[in-house]
Amino acid sequence: MGEGRGREAGGGAELEPELESEPAVAVEAVMSVQVVSAAAAAKVPEVELKDLSPSEAEPQLGLSTAAVSAMAPPAGGGDPEAPAPPAERPPAPGPGSGPAAALSPAAGKVPQASAMKRSDPHHQHQRHRDGGEALVSPDGTVTEAPRTVKKQIQFADQKQEFNKRPTKIGRRSLSRSISQSSTDSYSSAASYTDSSDDETSPRDKQQKNSKGSSDFCVKNIKQAEFGRREIEIAEQEMPALMALRKRAQGEKPLAGAKIVGCTHITAQTAVLMETLGALGAQCRWAACNIYSTLNEVAAALAESGFPVFAWKGESEDDFWWCIDRCVNVEGWQPNMILDDGGDLTHWIYKKYPNMFKKIKGIVEESVTGVHRLYQLSKAGKLCVPAMNVNDSVTKQKFDNLYCCRESILDGLKRTTDMMFGGKQVVVCGYGEVGKGCCAALKAMGSIVYVTEIDPICALQACMDGFRLVKLNEVIRQVDIVITCTGNKNVVTREHLDRMKNSCIVCNMGHSNTEIDVASLRTPELTWERVRSQVDHVIWPDGKRIVLLAEGRLLNLSCSTVPTFVLSITATTQALALIELYNAPEGRYKQDVYLLPKKMDEYVASLHLPTFDAHLTELTDEQAKYLGLNKNGPFKPNYYRY
Repeated sequence: MGEGRGREAGGGAELEPELESEPAVAVEAVMSVQVVSAAAAAKVPEVELKDLSPSEAEPQLGLSTAAVSAMAPPAGGGDPEAPAPPAERPPAPGPGSGPAAALSPAAGKVPQASAMKRSDPHHQHQRHRDGGEALVSPDGTVTEAPRTVKKQIQFADQKQEFNKRPTKIGRRSLSRSISQSSTDSYSSAASYTDSSDDETSPRDKQQKNSKGSSDFCVKNIKQAEFGRREIEIAEQEMPALMALRKRAQGEKPLAGAKIVGCTHITAQTAVLMETLGALGAQCRWAACNIYSTLNEVAAALAESGFPVFAWKGESEDDFWWCIDRCVNVEGWQPNMILDDGGDLTHWIYKKYPNMFKKIKGIVEESVTGVHRLYQLSKAGKLCVPAMNVNDSVTKQKFDNLYCCRESILDGLKRTTDMMFGGKQVVVCGYGEVGKGCCAALKAMGSIVYVTEIDPICALQACMDGFRLVKLNEVIRQVDIVITCTGNKNVVTREHLDRMKNSCIVCNMGHSNTEIDVASLRTPELTWERVRSQVDHVIWPDGKRIVLLAEGRLLNLSCSTVPTFVLSITATTQALALIELYNAPEGRYKQDVYLLPKKMDEYVASLHLPTFDAHLTELTDEQAKYLGLNKNGPFKPNYYRY
């Protein structure tokens, strides 16, 4: 019976037509029998309570007001003998059975009025439909008591229930189906706030932390406590960084380093920044993506004294303003750059060339940023040494592959609620990111196609069981298009025009250049924001595509990423900064370098204890046979893992 009630309360499809428009009534009015007066009740003789069969008896259930409102019968008149529709619609009871038989003279003993509260709820529904009480005379005759005027409590709307709940901290726990508007729906990254909470730009606010400092610009400094909890949780999944912090904070290998950073500002980045601070560095930070910042984490960093300039939902102008605020500070000259995408490096190189010449080293972690560095180096314009973290083994084989393998599904689920089984997906690019995306989607039952320009990667895709195609060949039939090439205009307006209705388009590469989003901003197309980071772009004939994060990085814009994998990348970044900052003069020239193999192996070794893993050690004889040092490095630089 409980399941049947839940279905009736949840939707009106199973209710009788006459119940669909009824007003809600008070809980007491539905779940109990009202006694008209003490005098009337006194006239009813005491009799034994009739034992009801299991099919007649029903336990009293604690139901919410909303559920009771949906179940309540009409308050108007009706046939007193017509049974109310049962919750699970069993076959109609025959003569002599069911609730009516319990009140008939042939039934023998009749329950007294006060005991009727425990009979089948359908008795109670019937009395309310009549608007009166059923009284039993001494000879067993059932009569109708005088009708009384009953006040019915009207609930204005079911939203009243949810409005009593917290709307900021608790928004994450609310179901999408009960959100008050599409913009309040649970989506994107796990932030406690939504950009709709406060439309005032952080640039127009005057905020100070508890120490009186105002050298920061975040959404709301009052969210610092929540951000601190996020950071503490992330620390538990970042063992290598915490070990590095513990081992090296006494030596302070970054003492005197002034690091300006431009990365995704998440709880994991906060652990990295605080580790760099513990190792002696001064840091100033901006976000490399306008959608990936967790506002509460940025607030926690600002509260701790880090100059942070970032918030979720920045405009393009805000983005460059934040970078400039990090760099252009009176009396503060950065000597190290930690970049993700190359925007910070590009800004300093173009706007502050004298400052750029004084930089001691650059650490870059993205394909896009590394490509820009190699372009500068080839043109002879790179005047500082740079470390290519993106192509280090611990970044390429772990962050790019394993992180994307898990986060692609998370981002798509949160934004679209879709099921992957049987869907046709085309993944553009079969590098490490593409490999991770394809593996995850294939495991979920999707039909996956791959596009690729590199014959080696293309052959890998074929050997992994994916069909290699050109985008034009499948663009009309696929349900999802995912780009992860690091290139530009991979998906053009021509492709977008040919896509089928409701095709989902998203990007897993760092830059927002892979999908030609600018070509969609034309008068004949309508943009409809249906959820945070989810836009429907509607064509004149009614066809629409679902564009996620406006073509920006899906996983960090619309969901979160595994902390443990980011620990590997963050530790690699920290070691690269230490290496460049402490390297003797002449070790690194004005060029782009890969992280030394020994450091890659050290980063990996710091994470093995988490799995209770035990490395095998070479004997002296084995090491001599292989021509290796017993402590590594164990592979040459040209080895491909």
